[in-house]
Amino acid sequence: MTRFRLLAPLVFVSLAAPAFADPAVGLWRTEPDRKNLTSHVQIAQCGASLCGTVLKAFDAQGKEVKTANVGKQLFWDLKPASAGTYDGGTVFVPLLNVKANAKAKLSGNTLRVTGCKGLVCDGQTWTRVN
Repeated sequence: MTRFRLLAPLVFVSLAAPAFADPAVGLWRTEPDRKNLTSHVQIAQCGASLCGTVLKAFDAQGKEVKTANVGKQLFWDLKPASAGTYDGGTVFVPLLNVKANAKAKLSGNTLRVTGCKGLVCDGQTWTRVN
């Protein structure tokens, strides 16, 4: 009985502890696109991979605007490769209406997201919002 009293709190604490989130999980602000709009992208754990959904869009003055991309998944299947790097995913580039191979590199509160279609690659550096 004494053993149970000692172990029971440990079991309950371990069950209540949240799973460790990937360091890239969170809310990110994109760079301005060609239309001078920025977005807030929520990166979440989607199974063993990461996915990102556009939550909000903003004009150059910081005013929230409604776009067709709000609510859409921007990338999916992005997998941790090594410390701070991710690859193997797919990114949707709304402005060009294309899907490309995705990779990312986390460095502190910035995330460099790159999409490659064939030999052509382009990307943005996002900043953590929270």
